[in-house]
Amino acid sequence: MAEDSIYYSGTFKSPIGDMNFMVTGNGEVAYLGLTDETDVVHRLFKSRAVSIKRDEERGEKLKKELEEYFAGKRKLFSVDIEMQGTVFQMKVWKALLDIPYGKTESYSNIARKVGHPRAERAVGTAVGSNRVSIIVPCHRVIKASGKIGNYGGGVDRKRYLLKLEGVKF
Repeated sequence: MAEDSIYYSGTFKSPIGDMNFMVTGNGEVAYLGLTDETDVVHRLFKSRAVSIKRDEERGEKLKKELEEYFAGKRKLFSVDIEMQGTVFQMKVWKALLDIPYGKTESYSNIARKVGHPRAERAVGTAVGSNRVSIIVPCHRVIKASGKIGNYGGGVDRKRYLLKLEGVKF
């Protein structure tokens, strides 16, 4: 099996719960979230022949950066990420990466920024499809009304992350 078909998994114990991660052989973060690993493999890799190996050491750089983030010492991540999706999803995820630490953006503003001003729902779907939470900061997206909105990890976790970053409600 080729190296690009092997993903290495591990777990990071965070204040919002155990976060599972998968990294490529090149060290790119392919997944970071609160989902059970079996579910991740099924959802993300069902159309690809891949092998998953448990290897905590492959995620050491990621874990260090997450520790710094949760300690309030890191505002930008330097780990490489593997992003695979449609052209529209990639545009949305890039827009998420442009939202600064401690700031929020509405679904409607992101829709405008990616050139599809009436595609708020599609933006919401793309945000919800983000495989690399926190690093690709989907938690920074809120409703145009200022309400917190949904989050794959739950609203309480989203609120925690935003408060950690100094966002006022």
